[in-house]
Amino acid sequence: MRRRTFLLAGLGATGALFVGWSLRAPRQRLHPSLRLDVDPGSVPLNGWLAIHPNDRVTIISPKAEMGQGIHTALAMLVAEELDCDWAQVDVVYSGIDKIYNNVAAVVHGLPFHEDLEDHPGVRGVRWFTAKAMREVGVMLTGGSSSVRDVWEVAREAGATARAALVAAAAARARVEPSSCTTERGMVIAGGREYRYGALVREAAQQRVSNVTLKTPDRFVIIGKDRSRLDTDAIITGVPRFSMDVSLDGLLYAAVLMPPTLESTVTRFDRAAALKKPGVRAVVELTGSRFGDPPGLAIVADKWWQARQALPALNAQWSVSPHATLSTNGIMQTLRTAAAGNDGIPFRSDGDAEKVLAASARTLERTYESPYLAHATMEPMNATVRVNVSGAELWVGTQVPGFARAAVAMAVDVPDDLVTVHQTPLGGGFGRRLEADYVAQAAAIANALPGVPVQTIWSREDDMRHDFYRPAGVSRMRAGLNAANEVTSVVVHSAGQAPFRALGARLGVSLVTDGPDKSTVEGTFDQPYEFPAMRVSNADVELPVPVGSWRSVGHSFKGFAMESFVDELAYEAKVDPLRYRQLLLQKHPRARAVLDLLATQSSWYTPLEPLPNGRTRARGVALHWSFGSVVGMVAEVSLNDAGTIAVERVVCAVDAGLVVNPLGARQQIESAVVYGLSAALYGEVLVDNGRIRPGNFHEYRPLRFSECPVIETHFVPSTRPPSGLGEPGVPVVAPTVANALFALTGTRLRTLPLRAEALA
Repeated sequence: MRRRTFLLAGLGATGALFVGWSLRAPRQRLHPSLRLDVDPGSVPLNGWLAIHPNDRVTIISPKAEMGQGIHTALAMLVAEELDCDWAQVDVVYSGIDKIYNNVAAVVHGLPFHEDLEDHPGVRGVRWFTAKAMREVGVMLTGGSSSVRDVWEVAREAGATARAALVAAAAARARVEPSSCTTERGMVIAGGREYRYGALVREAAQQRVSNVTLKTPDRFVIIGKDRSRLDTDAIITGVPRFSMDVSLDGLLYAAVLMPPTLESTVTRFDRAAALKKPGVRAVVELTGSRFGDPPGLAIVADKWWQARQALPALNAQWSVSPHATLSTNGIMQTLRTAAAGNDGIPFRSDGDAEKVLAASARTLERTYESPYLAHATMEPMNATVRVNVSGAELWVGTQVPGFARAAVAMAVDVPDDLVTVHQTPLGGGFGRRLEADYVAQAAAIANALPGVPVQTIWSREDDMRHDFYRPAGVSRMRAGLNAANEVTSVVVHSAGQAPFRALGARLGVSLVTDGPDKSTVEGTFDQPYEFPAMRVSNADVELPVPVGSWRSVGHSFKGFAMESFVDELAYEAKVDPLRYRQLLLQKHPRARAVLDLLATQSSWYTPLEPLPNGRTRARGVALHWSFGSVVGMVAEVSLNDAGTIAVERVVCAVDAGLVVNPLGARQQIESAVVYGLSAALYGEVLVDNGRIRPGNFHEYRPLRFSECPVIETHFVPSTRPPSGLGEPGVPVVAPTVANALFALTGTRLRTLPLRAEALA
C-alpha cells in the first residue's frame, strides 16, 4: 500500500470511531465562553470585536504579535466587513478560549502532499481535524497559519456585527434592514446617519442568523497597503514587552544552568551568594517536563545584582553523560544513518528503488545542515506572581495555553487559577512555542509567595539553552537515462524529529504518536513531477534539544532538494529555471511563479560585471511550503576580500490573496535576511557536551552593510490566503548556493556556505 494511501486509510478509520459526533457541524468560533476583558463602556458584539459609544472599535486578537503584523492583518479582515472607520481601530489581546483555537495550523500541517488537496479523503480528514481542534486544540501563533486561521472567522465577525448594527438602525428608523447602507462607522437608514457607537448597545441585543461575505472585487481594505497599527507606538517606545513589565515590589532573577548537556548541580555556596548586594534569595531548580533544566537562580532587587552574584555560588556540576559528544561525532552519526535504508517512508510513487537500479546511471549527492539557534532579539523572560488564589503570568508567548499550564504545574494549582497577561514578542521564530522559560520563572516565583519575580535570561543563557533547528544529512539519488532525463528520485535523510520532541515536552500525544512530518517536509511535499519517487527519513536520537525553527524542516530540506534539482538541470544541460518549468507541467501555480520570477529578475538577460569590475552570477530556487509557492533569484559575487556578497534578491510569491501587501513584502524581506544569516553564518556547535556559541560575536547575523537589494512580487490571486511568515526562508540557501556554482563552478553542499570552500 502506498504511504499516502495508508495515511488516508488510517485517519479514516480513526474518524469512523467518532462518526456520530463528527457528522455535526464544526464548533462555532464567534462567541466565547468567557467574558471579554475590554475597556469599560465597550460593548462586545462577538468574541472578536467590541465597540465603544465613542465609536472606537476594539479588535480582539488571539494571535501573538512578534513583528509579523498579524494584529494589523486581523484588523483589516474585521474592518473590511464591518465597514468601520480605520482610524478608529485598536487591537488588544484576547484571553484563552476555545473559539480562538488555531485550526489552520493543524489542518494544513497534516502529512499530505499538496497534490492531494482536493482528494475526498483528505478533505474529509481535514474537516474532521478542524472540528477536533475547535474542541481540544490550542491557541497558537506559528506555522505561518495566523491569517489562514482567521481568514473566514474574522470576516464573519465583522459581517455579523455590521448586520446587528444595521438591524438596530433599521429598528430606530422603522425601515427594512435591506434598505440600509454602511460606511466609515455609520449606518445610513431612512435618510439619517447613525454612528456605530450610538447603536452598539441595541445591536448587542440583535440576533443575526447568517451573513454574506464580500467577494474580492468589493474589497476596499483587504489587498491594499496598510502600515502597522502600532507603527507610531513602536517608534515612540510605547509597547511594553515582557521584559518591560513593572510591578510594585518587583524582584529580578538570574539563572545558572548546566554548562554541559544534562549535567546537574552537585554543590554550591548559598551563604556566599546571599551576602552579595541586593540578593534576596537563592532558589534550587529541579527542572520540569517542559524542558527547563535543573540549576540555580538568584533573586535580587535588580537583575544585574542577581547576575553579578551568580559566580559567588561557586556551583559544582556533575560530569555530563555526553562529555565526549561533539559536532564531528554527531554529523558522522547522521551520515551513517543517511547512508543506510532504515527509516519511515513518507512518499512512495512507483517502485523508485527498482527504477533507480535499472537506470543508465545514478547521480548521488549528500547535503548537510548544522544546528541553528533562534537568536530572538529579546531573550527568554517571564514575570510571575504566586498568591493564595493562584498565579499571574506576564509573558510573550506563541502558545498562551501551554504557558498557563506550565505555571499551573509549577505552583500546583488548576489552569483556570492562572491569569495570563500576553505581551508583544521581541522575536519568536518558533522559540516561544516552548514553555521551558515560563516553567522556570514560575518555579522561582513559587519560592517567594506574594512577590512578583521577573526572570530574565542573558544572551548566553538564551543561545546555550535553546531548542535548536536540528542538524541533518540528506542523501539524494536520481536515476538518469541515456539522455540524462530523470527516471527516479530516492531521498533518504537522517536527523532528529523536532515536532515529536516539542510534543513530548508539551504533553501533546497527537504530535508524539506517529511519524513526524517535519523530518521530511521540503522533500516529500514538493510538486516536481518525477516518474517515480521515494522519500524516507531515519529518526536519530541525540541529546541536543531540538524544536521548531522558522520554516522547520523546510529550512534545511529545501536546501537539499533545490540544490539537487539544480544539479539535475546541469546534468541535463538545461537552463535551471527552464528545467524546473519542465518538471511542473501539472502545477500551474508553481509555473506562474517561475514565469513572474523570470520576468522580474531579467533571468534570460546576461548580467553585466559590477561597476568595480567584479563578475557576478545568478542562481534560482523554488519551494512550496505552508500553502505558498516562493521562487527566488539571487545575484552574487565574491568581494575583494574573497567573501561571499549577495547583491540582489528577487522573489516571486503565490500566497493566495494577499491581505496586506506592505506587510507581506516585509515578511518576505525578513525571511531573506533571516535566511541569509543562516545560510552564510549560522552554526551551533557542540564541543565535549558544551554548546557553542554564546553571543552574537560568535553567532553572527547578517549586517546592514551586507543586506542585498530585495524585490518582492506577488502573483495575483483570489485563492484564500496561505502562509507568509516562513515560506521565504527555505529558498534562500539553495538560491545562493546555486548562484555560487554558476559563478565559480564549485558546488557547496554543506551549510553554512563558506567562501574558503570555493577555492
